[in-house]
Amino acid sequence: MKQKKIPMRMCTGCGQMKPKRELVRVVKAPDQRDEEGNVLSQGEVSLDLTGRKNGRGAYICRSVECFNAARRARRFEKAFSCRIPEEVYDAMEEEIGANE
Repeated sequence: MKQKKIPMRMCTGCGQMKPKRELVRVVKAPDQRDEEGNVLSQGEVSLDLTGRKNGRGAYICRSVECFNAARRARRFEKAFSCRIPEEVYDAMEEEIGANE
């Protein structure tokens, strides 16, 4: 019997390739736009523990150390091409710490 392929993703913090199920997805929701295409509001950046939220995703290990490495290097901001407020980082860090 043929073995099923395991999807691999790269951790934004440490840069290691790991199975998708071992990582947490950080997602930026799509921007809200009007009929002319003007941006009304920026999409929200949050943790996606289920892996099903709509939007652009980046993956991180389930450790606070990897999260802090990605935060210091501003890798989430590069992945999502937007500025992320410190309050959002703090909330995500607490959530990762609680699930570690």
